[in-house]
Amino acid sequence: MKLNVVPARNGMIWVRMGVQTFWKQPIALSGLFFMFMAMLSVLSLVPFAGSFLALMLLPLATFGLMAAAREANLDKFPMPSILIIALTVDASRRKSMLQLGLIYAVAFFAILGISALYDGGVFANLYLNGGTFTAETINSSNFQNAMWVSTALYLPLSALFWHSPALVHWHGEPVLKSLFFSFVACWSNWRAFLMFGLTWAAIFICVATVLVLTTMVVEDDGWISFILLPVMLLLAAMFFTSSYFTFLDCFIKDPVLA
Repeated sequence: MKLNVVPARNGMIWVRMGVQTFWKQPIALSGLFFMFMAMLSVLSLVPFAGSFLALMLLPLATFGLMAAAREANLDKFPMPSILIIALTVDASRRKSMLQLGLIYAVAFFAILGISALYDGGVFANLYLNGGTFTAETINSSNFQNAMWVSTALYLPLSALFWHSPALVHWHGEPVLKSLFFSFVACWSNWRAFLMFGLTWAAIFICVATVLVLTTMVVEDDGWISFILLPVMLLLAAMFFTSSYFTFLDCFIKDPVLA
């Protein structure tokens, strides 16, 4: 395995490849994404440990979506079981994947703990338990500080875990090495990832704007509430599909496991 440094324009290529691959198997990939969301939502409802368990399984489940994108790219139909494919291999890789999940959950809770130092835990509570974001809460300087600190700390955490599940499952890398190479790959290709993020942000904003303008034309407020969520979820499914191509482009070696 060798790290590949790509130009910034590749970020847009990743987006295009993800969208094209999604439309090869739109029903399967959108269905898998809805299952992914439902699984994590149900887990988060478990008292006390639910949120921690959901976060612990997040790297495993997001890798499942990446593996599904690989299947679709090979013109295969990804089955529902692919979401937990990382648990079906040898014991060593399964253990490493669960260790990744544990590290991710602990790190995420640590970030929320740090954010609580700024607003007394308001942001963390809203994130974990849900609730209403009132104008007073959003405009609070303490809440904004907590939100921005959490965002700043989450970016390096995301870089650590962007490629590490795939490196563990497909290339058999140990946990710490996979985290290191994931971070280095994201850092070395930050221009491409910036373009990737900006392109997806532009797509989400443009689609939402078109839907809002359409609502104004047809003068039906109920239409936007009916269509907006499904469309945003489909775009999110395309986003996760495109994550496979970020991995494929950053490392010069084909995956060795299905």
